[in-house]
Amino acid sequence: MNLHLENKLFLVGGATSGLGKAILEQLIAEGAKVIAVARTEQKLENLKATHEKIEVVSGDLSEESVLEKVMSKIGDRILTGAVINSGGPPAMPVLDTKLSDWDDAYRNVVRWKIALTQALLPKMLENNYGRLLYIESVSVKQPVENLVLSNSMRLAVVGYVKTLSQEVGTSGVTFNILGPGYHSTQRMENLFKKNSELKGIPEAEIRSTFAEQTSIGKIGDPKDFASLAVWLLSQHSQYITGQTISVDGGLVKGIMG
Repeated sequence: MNLHLENKLFLVGGATSGLGKAILEQLIAEGAKVIAVARTEQKLENLKATHEKIEVVSGDLSEESVLEKVMSKIGDRILTGAVINSGGPPAMPVLDTKLSDWDDAYRNVVRWKIALTQALLPKMLENNYGRLLYIESVSVKQPVENLVLSNSMRLAVVGYVKTLSQEVGTSGVTFNILGPGYHSTQRMENLFKKNSELKGIPEAEIRSTFAEQTSIGKIGDPKDFASLAVWLLSQHSQYITGQTISVDGGLVKGIMG
C-alpha cells in the first residue's frame, strides 16, 4: 500500500530510541521528512547523519523554550502530522508516591502534550488536514503493576484527546492514541529492573513473566508497532479519530481492550 507520505513533514517526539525511533525510521522509509525531538543532542546528531530528510531539535518538550524551538523549526511549512511521545514517569507503587511525584507526573505526562497540541492545531485547522498521534500506554486500558503515576496521568490525556476529537471532528484533523503493551525498549528494560529489585527475582524471570501475560507469549517488536502508527499518520486513516488502540499482543483481557 502506498501511504502517500513522500516529502510530507512530520514531527516525532522521543525520536532517538524505542517506539519513537521506530516510527521515525518507517516515516523516512516512506519518503517523509521528519523533525526529530529528543533530550540528548548527540543522539540526535547521530540520527540526523543517517538521512538528509531528518531535522533535529534537542531538549525537553515540557519546557516552553523547546516548544518555541520546535515551532520555529516548522516555520511556515505545512506539518502533516505529529507523534506526541516521550518517556513516562518513574515506576513505583502507590504508597511510595509523594505529592511532588504527582506534580512532576502531571508536568511530564499531561501538561506539555496539551501545550504542544495547542501550538500545532491552529495551522492544521486552517489547512483542513492533520494527524495527531499520541503514544501513551496499555495502562490506559489495564493498569500496569508499580506504574501508578502512568496508570493515572495517561488517562487524563485520553480524556483530553477524546474530547478534542469530538469538538473539531469535521475539521479534517484526526486525533488518536496508541497504547503500547510490552515492547523491546529501554523503558521496558527499566521496568523489568525495577520489578526485579522489588521482588528479589532475576530480570530474566521477570521478562518471561511479562511475555507470558500476552496472548501470543512474547514481547513486541517496535517495528510492528510503528507500522500501525505510520498508517494512522497517513491519509488512509481519515475515518478513524478519537480512538485509543491497544498494541499489546493480547495483553488486555477486557472485551473493549
